[in-house]
Amino acid sequence: MEVQIFGVKKSAETRKALRFFSERRIKTHFVDLMERPASLGELRRFAQKFGVTALIDRDSKRYDELGLRYAQLSDDRWLERLSAEPMLLRMPLVRSANRLVIGADEPTWKTWMEKP
Repeated sequence: MEVQIFGVKKSAETRKALRFFSERRIKTHFVDLMERPASLGELRRFAQKFGVTALIDRDSKRYDELGLRYAQLSDDRWLERLSAEPMLLRMPLVRSANRLVIGADEPTWKTWMEKP
């Protein structure tokens, strides 16, 4: 099993995900979104499963700084904005093969380890 984790180093939830998998000796590929933003294709994969609104961290400081509280954007515009502004994303975005999770969700990660 191998997982890919998208997030930023200063995010507590991202560090929690990295620690969870490293404690279980599961190989992780960490993508720091501050160094390499998520591609539109990768974000679309998560948006198809959960919807674009699930990707947006409406409680983030950056969300308020950009004045997005009352923004009326299409899903495509949101995805472009999320790709350009990684601090707007709910983190971490975790992927293992075709299984996806947004945020720290240890119960789901544990089921991934039960089913190969």
